[in-house]
Amino acid sequence: MKKALTMALAVALAGGSVMAQAYEKGDWIVRVGATNVDPDTDSDVIDPTIPYKVDVDDDTQLGILPIYMVDDKWGVELLLATPFEHDISVENTGIAAGSTKHLPPTLSVQFYPRGGSDGWQPYIGVGVNYTAFFDEDVDNQLIDFLGADDADLDLDDSFGLAAQAGVDIPFGEHWAFNLAVQYIDIGTQAEVNAKVAGQSVAKVKFDVDIDPWIYTAAIAYKF
Repeated sequence: MKKALTMALAVALAGGSVMAQAYEKGDWIVRVGATNVDPDTDSDVIDPTIPYKVDVDDDTQLGILPIYMVDDKWGVELLLATPFEHDISVENTGIAAGSTKHLPPTLSVQFYPRGGSDGWQPYIGVGVNYTAFFDEDVDNQLIDFLGADDADLDLDDSFGLAAQAGVDIPFGEHWAFNLAVQYIDIGTQAEVNAKVAGQSVAKVKFDVDIDPWIYTAAIAYKF
């Protein structure tokens, strides 16, 4: 994903710099494309008797990002996407721990230094994120590892700050190619409840810092 973003940026810069795309107060911009969530995971050990951490893999989904320009240089963006699904593993063991889905809507204020001018539109932004986890599932490999016959996984929702940088490279009066990178502070408390014959035999809680880098390659349209 990172290599593709770099190549796409080079192509866009080479081919789109002569096109006009001034951003002005009252404009709506909608970006639609591929959004990759790449966690930079760090967790507590699962339990003192299980001295292992967990790891979370990446996922790519459809991103939808509407932006409203409150004036020529300042905009407000909302990050929306189809649900991301991540596999969770026990670090350094090869044991599949489970999976979860989440939605990470993020509201950001963006600064466009070239707002009001034609040509490419770089921007930076800061914002706040709310991540809602759902459809948590425990893999049979972890259930066997815990010596149980069933287990539940619960992940707390998360609030955190976000920062981003990106650029729109126009290729028409209303159209542009967008590349962006964003960092979000996402932390959760995981609870695993192991069961035997339907009865809880062990319950462990541990903190997980997910803190993903988010990479977006999209097409933007200015209304």
